[in-house]
Amino acid sequence: MFAWAAMAPSAQLFGTTLRRTGNLSTMALTFDDGPNPAITPELLDLLERYKAHATFFLLGKHVRAFPELAKEISERGHTVGNHTETHPNLTFLSPRRIVVELNRCDEAITSATGKAVRWMRPPYGFRGPQLDGVVRARSGLGLVMWSAMAYDWKPQPTERVIKRLRRVRGGDIVLLHDADHRQPESDRRHTVAALEYWLPRWRDAGMRFVSVDELAGRAPAG
Repeated sequence: MFAWAAMAPSAQLFGTTLRRTGNLSTMALTFDDGPNPAITPELLDLLERYKAHATFFLLGKHVRAFPELAKEISERGHTVGNHTETHPNLTFLSPRRIVVELNRCDEAITSATGKAVRWMRPPYGFRGPQLDGVVRARSGLGLVMWSAMAYDWKPQPTERVIKRLRRVRGGDIVLLHDADHRQPESDRRHTVAALEYWLPRWRDAGMRFVSVDELAGRAPAG
């Protein structure tokens, strides 16, 4: 039971999370581990082409390395969320250590974008019972999981990612990656190429691409 609650994206035993849009005509694309100067700019251009707002869960250490790119993500209308400073497994991390991880990431994002951070996603999606109390103590911060994922966190043929994304449906919050937490300028060309395939098809099927801020009734940034 503990393992399920800690690792399953659908589990709510350790606190309430957001994992679907609540509207079958919308889809929320989310990207973890950036910003990544090797991929994120190309991804931003692709999203703009299809008028798609997305959510980027950034690592503090990568924001510190590429603050202008983090600022650009926000200025181009996307939501920016907290993915911790260093990408640790939070399952057994003490509340004090979790606070340090979140605070340092918040500081990096706010310094780069000039905006407060309202959302976080735990690395690997792993949570312990202590995380909910930490999140609730942070004014306005919500925890975001997912209902569909591309398994795109390592280099692979684009066709594999395209095939996995066939399972995505309206109402899904989709987990993707524009970076690797272990190295700041990683290869995620397969993710961009798969979205080049699917974005026009999803759009033609009537999907609207929304950020997490829009799900919460807030106007998109920028």
